[in-house]
Amino acid sequence: MSTRIAFLKGHGTENDFVIVPDPENAIELSPAAVAALCDRRAGIGGDGVLHVVRSAAHPDAREMAAEAEWFMDYRNGDGSVAEMCGNGVRVFARYLQHAGHVAEGDLTIATRAGVKTVHIAKDGDITVGMGRARLPVGDVTVTVGERSWPARNVNMGNPHAVAFVADLAHAGTLYTAPPVSPAGAYPDGVNVEFVVDRGPRHVAMRVHERGSGETRSCGTGACAVAVATARRDGTDPAVTGTPATYTVDVPGGRLVITERPDGEIEMTGPAVIVAEGEIDAEWLAHALG
Repeated sequence: MSTRIAFLKGHGTENDFVIVPDPENAIELSPAAVAALCDRRAGIGGDGVLHVVRSAAHPDAREMAAEAEWFMDYRNGDGSVAEMCGNGVRVFARYLQHAGHVAEGDLTIATRAGVKTVHIAKDGDITVGMGRARLPVGDVTVTVGERSWPARNVNMGNPHAVAFVADLAHAGTLYTAPPVSPAGAYPDGVNVEFVVDRGPRHVAMRVHERGSGETRSCGTGACAVAVATARRDGTDPAVTGTPATYTVDVPGGRLVITERPDGEIEMTGPAVIVAEGEIDAEWLAHALG
């Protein structure tokens, strides 16, 4: 390992990430290393790590290399691997633009949930094609303290349980994962969204992301919330034949989600590069014990 490793810090609606450029997949990012980098007191701090690798250089993405040059090897803040991160894709695209790999306009990015289409607009916002939602059958219940709510099971390439509540404060601290039943509904864990209405086609949410705790934003979670709200409101585009657009407020900002009649979902929001520097390899080795 070299004595220093380049990194950047970025965020999308305050869902923040440590970005590690590694085109040839030469840096081994163990779960412990990721957790050390994401530590907000002893490390750089972040909800996760965006490991930037050429698709052809990563075993999980080689089959997508013909469609997308770059692979978002995403890790949660605890070091676990995640299939997809919507805010992360926007920040990943912003990094590629910042580094001169892409320009404004359309591009594709490989993820463990498939190839995502991205558009970088002149006004700075980034739109990501998030694919289609799956709605697994079966009742799901979310519990916080003595309160319980029925939840909509939505899969956006990663699993979500969406609960509509009277007050976002009812979600509690979200330091730990809210219990979800039945236990077998999410064998690999779940992201849990708590949602309140703000106005016509306008909602607000808080989220506990598996492996990260409460985050300031969750892109796939905002998509899951829009899908669940459209079903609740009777505005399912597959039924009405009309796109459904929802504004979703998150603690870190605002996202706009559109679901089309063909089921394809688009998410639009900001992405910012905050800083760049170098990770000291000696510090990282010491942090790993």
